[in-house]
Amino acid sequence: MKNKISPKRKVKAAVINSLMYAATGIILVLLAALIGYILYRGIPNISLDFLSTKPSLIKETIGILPNILNTIYIVLMTILVVLPIGIGSAVYLNEYAKNKRLVGMIELATETLAGIPSIIYGLVGMLVFVQFLSFGTSLAAGAMTLAVMTLPTVIRTVQESLKTVPDSYREGALALGSGKWHMIRTVVLPSSIDGIVTGCILSVGRIVGESAALMFTAGMANEIIGLFSAPLPNNPGSTLTVALYMYAKERGEFDVAFAIAAILMILTLIINLTARLAAHKLQKRGGDK
Repeated sequence: MKNKISPKRKVKAAVINSLMYAATGIILVLLAALIGYILYRGIPNISLDFLSTKPSLIKETIGILPNILNTIYIVLMTILVVLPIGIGSAVYLNEYAKNKRLVGMIELATETLAGIPSIIYGLVGMLVFVQFLSFGTSLAAGAMTLAVMTLPTVIRTVQESLKTVPDSYREGALALGSGKWHMIRTVVLPSSIDGIVTGCILSVGRIVGESAALMFTAGMANEIIGLFSAPLPNNPGSTLTVALYMYAKERGEFDVAFAIAAILMILTLIINLTARLAAHKLQKRGGDK
Protein backbone atom coordinates (compact mmCIF):
# COMPACT_ATOMS: atom_id res chain seq x y z
CA MET A 1 0.00 0.00 0.00
CA LYS A 2 1.25 3.42 -0.91
CA ASN A 3 1.47 5.98 1.86
CA LYS A 4 -0.91 8.83 1.22
CA ILE A 5 0.10 12.36 2.16
CA SER A 6 -2.45 14.00 4.35
CA PRO A 7 -4.09 17.26 3.17
CA LYS A 8 -2.59 19.08 6.16
CA ARG A 9 0.96 18.11 5.14
CA LYS A 10 0.24 19.09 1.53
CA VAL A 11 -0.89 22.53 2.65
CA LYS A 12 2.16 22.91 4.88
CA ALA A 13 4.51 21.87 2.05
CA ALA A 14 2.78 24.27 -0.36
CA VAL A 15 3.12 27.15 2.12
CA ILE A 16 6.83 26.40 2.71
CA ASN A 17 7.50 26.18 -1.05
CA SER A 18 5.64 29.45 -1.62
CA LEU A 19 7.69 31.20 1.07
CA MET A 20 10.92 29.87 -0.43
CA TYR A 21 9.98 31.03 -3.91
CA ALA A 22 8.90 34.41 -2.55
CA ALA A 23 12.17 34.86 -0.66
CA THR A 24 14.15 33.90 -3.77
CA GLY A 25 12.11 36.31 -5.89
CA ILE A 26 12.62 39.18 -3.44
CA ILE A 27 16.38 38.59 -3.40
CA LEU A 28 16.54 38.47 -7.20
CA VAL A 29 14.45 41.64 -7.53
CA LEU A 30 16.63 43.52 -5.01
CA LEU A 31 19.80 42.32 -6.74
CA ALA A 32 18.51 43.30 -10.18
CA ALA A 33 17.39 46.69 -8.87
CA LEU A 34 20.76 47.35 -7.24
CA ILE A 35 22.77 46.34 -10.31
CA GLY A 36 20.41 48.17 -12.65
CA TYR A 37 20.54 51.40 -10.62
CA ILE A 38 24.35 51.35 -10.44
CA LEU A 39 24.65 50.74 -14.19
CA TYR A 40 21.97 53.37 -14.91
CA ARG A 41 23.83 56.00 -12.87
CA GLY A 42 27.33 54.91 -13.80
CA ILE A 43 27.51 53.98 -17.48
CA PRO A 44 26.50 57.44 -18.84
CA ASN A 45 29.51 58.92 -17.00
CA ILE A 46 32.04 56.48 -18.47
CA SER A 47 34.08 57.75 -21.40
CA LEU A 48 37.35 56.94 -23.11
CA ASP A 49 39.09 59.89 -21.46
CA PHE A 50 37.75 58.81 -18.09
CA LEU A 51 39.26 55.33 -18.54
CA SER A 52 42.55 56.28 -20.19
CA THR A 53 43.81 59.34 -18.25
CA LYS A 54 44.85 60.19 -14.74
CA PRO A 55 43.28 62.97 -12.63
CA SER A 56 44.76 66.45 -12.85
CA LEU A 57 43.99 69.37 -10.56
CA ILE A 58 45.62 71.81 -12.99
CA LYS A 59 43.56 70.69 -16.00
CA GLU A 60 40.54 69.98 -13.77
CA THR A 61 40.11 66.53 -15.35
CA ILE A 62 39.11 63.23 -13.77
CA GLY A 63 40.58 59.92 -14.90
CA ILE A 64 40.88 56.51 -13.28
CA LEU A 65 43.57 54.79 -15.36
CA PRO A 66 45.98 54.65 -12.36
CA ASN A 67 43.23 53.15 -10.19
CA ILE A 68 42.41 50.46 -12.77
CA LEU A 69 46.07 49.49 -13.13
CA ASN A 70 46.61 49.49 -9.36
CA THR A 71 43.58 47.24 -8.88
CA ILE A 72 44.93 44.76 -11.43
CA TYR A 73 48.39 44.87 -9.80
CA ILE A 74 46.92 44.23 -6.35
CA VAL A 75 44.78 41.32 -7.59
CA LEU A 76 47.66 39.64 -9.45
CA MET A 77 50.19 40.04 -6.64
CA THR A 78 47.77 38.83 -3.99
CA ILE A 79 46.59 35.81 -5.99
CA LEU A 80 50.19 34.80 -6.81
CA VAL A 81 50.93 34.72 -3.07
CA VAL A 82 47.70 33.39 -1.58
CA LEU A 83 46.79 30.58 -4.00
CA PRO A 84 49.95 28.44 -3.67
CA ILE A 85 50.06 28.88 0.11
CA GLY A 86 46.30 28.38 0.54
CA ILE A 87 46.02 25.30 -1.68
CA GLY A 88 49.20 23.80 -0.23
CA SER A 89 47.97 24.33 3.33
CA ALA A 90 44.59 22.79 2.53
CA VAL A 91 46.23 19.75 0.91
CA TYR A 92 48.50 19.26 3.91
CA LEU A 93 45.67 19.57 6.44
CA ASN A 94 43.38 17.19 4.54
CA GLU A 95 45.81 14.66 3.09
CA TYR A 96 48.97 14.59 5.22
CA ALA A 97 48.24 15.86 8.75
CA LYS A 98 47.67 13.00 11.22
CA ASN A 99 47.06 14.93 14.46
CA LYS A 100 43.29 15.51 14.35
CA ARG A 101 43.36 17.78 17.39
CA LEU A 102 45.95 20.06 15.79
CA VAL A 103 43.97 20.10 12.54
CA GLY A 104 40.83 21.05 14.47
CA MET A 105 42.66 23.90 16.18
CA ILE A 106 43.98 25.18 12.84
CA GLU A 107 40.51 25.00 11.30
CA LEU A 108 39.07 26.96 14.23
CA ALA A 109 41.85 29.54 13.88
CA THR A 110 41.24 29.97 10.12
CA GLU A 111 37.49 30.34 10.64
CA THR A 112 38.14 32.96 13.33
CA LEU A 113 40.62 34.86 11.16
CA ALA A 114 38.18 34.85 8.24
CA GLY A 115 35.68 36.81 10.34
CA ILE A 116 38.04 39.54 11.58
CA PRO A 117 37.16 43.04 10.21
CA SER A 118 39.41 44.22 7.42
CA ILE A 119 40.35 47.39 9.31
CA ILE A 120 42.21 45.20 11.82
CA TYR A 121 44.19 43.62 9.00
CA GLY A 122 44.95 47.11 7.73
CA LEU A 123 46.40 48.19 11.07
CA VAL A 124 48.45 44.99 11.36
CA GLY A 125 49.63 45.36 7.76
CA MET A 126 50.71 48.93 8.44
CA LEU A 127 52.71 47.85 11.49
CA VAL A 128 54.27 44.74 9.93
CA PHE A 129 54.70 45.39 6.20
CA VAL A 130 54.80 49.20 6.02
CA GLN A 131 56.94 49.89 9.10
CA PHE A 132 58.67 46.74 10.39
CA LEU A 133 59.58 45.25 6.98
CA SER A 134 60.15 48.73 5.50
CA PHE A 135 57.88 48.22 2.49
CA GLY A 136 56.59 51.72 3.00
CA THR A 137 53.14 52.75 1.82
CA SER A 138 53.06 50.72 -1.38
CA LEU A 139 51.14 48.27 -3.52
CA ALA A 140 53.42 45.50 -2.25
CA ALA A 141 52.41 46.20 1.36
CA GLY A 142 48.75 46.29 0.34
CA ALA A 143 49.04 43.01 -1.57
CA MET A 144 50.75 41.23 1.34
CA THR A 145 48.09 42.51 3.74
CA LEU A 146 45.30 41.27 1.48
CA ALA A 147 47.09 37.93 1.09
CA VAL A 148 47.04 37.46 4.86
CA MET A 149 43.40 38.57 4.97
CA THR A 150 42.15 36.21 2.23
CA LEU A 151 44.33 33.21 3.11
CA PRO A 152 41.88 31.75 5.71
CA THR A 153 39.02 31.88 3.20
CA VAL A 154 41.03 30.07 0.54
CA ILE A 155 42.26 27.41 2.98
CA ARG A 156 38.80 26.59 4.34
CA THR A 157 37.12 26.62 0.90
CA VAL A 158 39.71 24.35 -0.71
CA GLN A 159 39.84 22.07 2.33
CA GLU A 160 36.07 21.55 2.29
CA SER A 161 36.26 20.82 -1.43
CA LEU A 162 38.99 18.22 -0.86
CA LYS A 163 36.79 16.52 1.74
CA THR A 164 34.08 15.95 -0.87
CA VAL A 165 36.39 13.78 -3.01
CA PRO A 166 35.42 10.13 -2.31
CA ASP A 167 38.04 8.00 -0.58
CA SER A 168 37.51 5.36 -3.27
CA TYR A 169 39.26 7.69 -5.74
CA ARG A 170 42.31 7.80 -3.51
CA GLU A 171 42.27 4.06 -2.83
CA GLY A 172 41.87 3.25 -6.51
CA ALA A 173 44.80 5.47 -7.51
CA LEU A 174 47.04 4.02 -4.78
CA ALA A 175 46.03 0.48 -5.75
CA LEU A 176 47.16 1.16 -9.31
CA GLY A 177 50.62 2.07 -8.05
CA SER A 178 50.42 5.84 -7.75
CA GLY A 179 52.45 7.56 -5.07
CA LYS A 180 50.85 9.86 -2.53
CA TRP A 181 51.73 13.11 -4.29
CA HIS A 182 50.97 11.69 -7.75
CA MET A 183 47.54 10.61 -6.50
CA ILE A 184 46.85 14.08 -5.06
CA ARG A 185 48.07 15.86 -8.18
CA THR A 186 46.27 13.71 -10.76
CA VAL A 187 43.13 12.58 -8.92
CA VAL A 188 42.28 14.66 -5.85
CA LEU A 189 43.05 18.17 -7.08
CA PRO A 190 41.31 17.79 -10.48
CA SER A 191 38.24 16.36 -8.71
CA SER A 192 38.08 19.38 -6.41
CA ILE A 193 38.79 22.05 -9.02
CA ASP A 194 35.36 23.64 -8.47
CA GLY A 195 36.19 24.35 -4.83
CA ILE A 196 39.58 25.76 -5.77
CA VAL A 197 37.98 28.10 -8.29
CA THR A 198 35.36 29.09 -5.71
CA GLY A 199 38.13 29.98 -3.26
CA CYS A 200 39.86 31.99 -5.98
CA ILE A 201 36.66 33.87 -6.85
CA LEU A 202 35.88 34.60 -3.20
CA SER A 203 39.39 35.92 -2.63
CA VAL A 204 39.32 38.04 -5.80
CA GLY A 205 35.94 39.45 -4.81
CA ARG A 206 37.28 40.45 -1.41
CA ILE A 207 40.46 41.89 -2.93
CA VAL A 208 38.61 43.99 -5.51
CA GLY A 209 36.08 45.23 -2.97
CA GLU A 210 38.54 46.08 -0.20
CA SER A 211 39.27 49.68 0.74
CA ALA A 212 39.85 50.03 4.50
CA ALA A 213 42.97 47.86 4.68
CA LEU A 214 44.44 49.44 1.53
CA MET A 215 44.13 52.98 2.88
CA PHE A 216 46.59 52.06 5.65
CA THR A 217 49.01 50.08 3.46
CA ALA A 218 48.76 50.92 -0.26
CA GLY A 219 47.98 54.61 0.07
CA MET A 220 45.82 56.93 -2.04
CA ALA A 221 48.19 58.15 -4.76
CA ASN A 222 46.83 58.49 -8.30
CA GLU A 223 50.10 58.11 -10.20
CA ILE A 224 50.60 55.47 -12.89
CA ILE A 225 53.06 52.83 -11.70
CA GLY A 226 55.01 50.75 -14.21
CA LEU A 227 54.45 47.00 -14.33
CA PHE A 228 57.96 46.13 -13.17
CA SER A 229 58.11 48.81 -10.49
CA ALA A 230 54.71 47.98 -8.98
CA PRO A 231 55.88 45.24 -6.62
CA LEU A 232 58.76 47.34 -5.28
CA PRO A 233 58.50 49.16 -1.92
CA ASN A 234 57.54 52.82 -1.56
CA ASN A 235 55.26 52.89 -4.61
CA PRO A 236 51.85 53.97 -3.24
CA GLY A 237 48.71 53.73 -5.30
CA SER A 238 44.94 53.78 -4.81
CA THR A 239 42.67 51.09 -6.18
CA LEU A 240 39.20 51.56 -7.64
CA THR A 241 37.47 51.04 -4.29
CA VAL A 242 39.68 53.59 -2.56
CA ALA A 243 39.04 56.06 -5.39
CA LEU A 244 35.30 55.38 -5.11
CA TYR A 245 35.42 56.19 -1.39
CA MET A 246 37.39 59.37 -1.97
CA TYR A 247 35.11 60.68 -4.73
CA ALA A 248 31.90 59.81 -2.85
CA LYS A 249 32.87 60.64 0.73
CA GLU A 250 35.52 63.34 0.49
CA ARG A 251 34.58 65.17 -2.71
CA GLY A 252 30.86 64.46 -3.03
CA GLU A 253 31.18 63.64 -6.75
CA PHE A 254 28.59 60.87 -6.86
CA ASP A 255 28.45 60.64 -10.66
CA VAL A 256 32.12 59.66 -10.71
CA ALA A 257 31.56 57.28 -7.80
CA PHE A 258 28.73 55.50 -9.63
CA ALA A 259 30.89 55.26 -12.76
CA ILE A 260 33.66 53.60 -10.74
CA ALA A 261 31.11 51.27 -9.12
CA ALA A 262 29.88 50.19 -12.55
CA ILE A 263 33.46 49.55 -13.70
CA LEU A 264 34.11 47.52 -10.55
CA MET A 265 31.08 45.34 -11.28
CA ILE A 266 32.15 44.77 -14.87
CA LEU A 267 35.75 44.04 -13.83
CA THR A 268 34.60 41.53 -11.19
CA LEU A 269 32.35 39.82 -13.74
CA ILE A 270 35.24 39.51 -16.21
CA ILE A 271 37.54 38.05 -13.55
CA ASN A 272 34.90 35.53 -12.43
CA LEU A 273 34.16 34.43 -15.99
CA THR A 274 37.89 34.05 -16.66
CA ALA A 275 38.28 31.90 -13.53
CA ARG A 276 35.33 29.72 -14.54
CA LEU A 277 36.74 29.28 -18.05
CA ALA A 278 40.15 28.34 -16.65
CA ALA A 279 38.50 25.82 -14.30
CA HIS A 280 36.56 24.27 -17.19
CA LYS A 281 39.73 23.89 -19.24
CA LEU A 282 41.65 22.40 -16.32
CA GLN A 283 38.82 19.97 -15.60
CA LYS A 284 38.67 18.95 -19.27
CA ARG A 285 42.44 18.47 -19.37
CA GLY A 286 42.28 16.34 -16.24
CA GLY A 287 39.51 14.23 -17.80
CA ASP A 288 41.53 13.72 -20.99
CA LYS A 289 44.44 12.42 -18.94
